[in-house]
Amino acid sequence: MVSSTIKSVEYDDDARELDITFTSGKTYRYFNVPLEIYAEFLDAGSKGKFFNDNIKGAFAFAEVGQR
Repeated sequence: MVSSTIKSVEYDDDARELDITFTSGKTYRYFNVPLEIYAEFLDAGSKGKFFNDNIKGAFAFAEVGQR
């Protein structure tokens, strides 16, 4: 993944959970994320902008540690 702020993303389709690991090393899990949002996130030209506009503040989340 090419992003200045996001290192990697993983999605669990069954649980509808999106894990985002930031370049800081911290990983956050976002809950009840539709598959369409994940697909749009992967296709976004700017991952950071998409995250800020469509994920941050829109879904409940928890820090799951560092990877």
